[in-house]
Amino acid sequence: MKDKTIKNKRKKFRIILIGTILMSILALASILIINAYVKSSVKDRIITVADAISLEPNCILILGAGVWGDGRPSHMLEDRLLQGIELYENGVSDRLLMSGDHGSKEYDEVNVMKGFAIDKGIPSDHIFMDHAGFSTYESIYRARDIFKADKVIIVTQRYHMYRALYIAEKLGLEAYGVASDPRQYAGQESRELREILARVKDFLNCILKPEPTYLGDSIPISGDGNLTND
Repeated sequence: MKDKTIKNKRKKFRIILIGTILMSILALASILIINAYVKSSVKDRIITVADAISLEPNCILILGAGVWGDGRPSHMLEDRLLQGIELYENGVSDRLLMSGDHGSKEYDEVNVMKGFAIDKGIPSDHIFMDHAGFSTYESIYRARDIFKADKVIIVTQRYHMYRALYIAEKLGLEAYGVASDPRQYAGQESRELREILARVKDFLNCILKPEPTYLGDSIPISGDGNLTND
């Protein structure tokens, strides 16, 4: 009787183990398939500055990234800003939309971004700040609903661009991307791995379409960027 009980327990353990392995394989396969689909579906929308000149978008959407404690943009954010300013100076659009995290007084990406652009000679009224761009999904959702943009050039690094363009397409924007990758960034390998999971997350967000953390009154991108000053 005791031997039979032990055999039954072993059998149950094997069934649970095999089930767990199969579920893990299925989950991993799903992640890899979604990741490949997101990238392949928008890769043709990553373009050059020269390609962007004739598109006449509503704005150049620069997605936020980290800032240093002394108020300077991180290397990654600096490169996005320089790329966006290059597009502006080439006449792609006369509106810059800086979208990032300004969730507290202590941490403020968007004022750093705007200040950087002003220092490069961009008029303040041509620079809009989205203070509640807490994620890529929220930045693009708010670009559509708050700033009334329907055709945008997105600026970010290439690894991040696929997800941004996928979200934009699924939210009904006509979007193209100009990647900013002039240098290597520390920690990029782990960033690339996290991005795979982020693509899966936003693949699901684009199905469910949750509202962002904040919406609010519209501030059309065709107007005065100083209305977004705080």
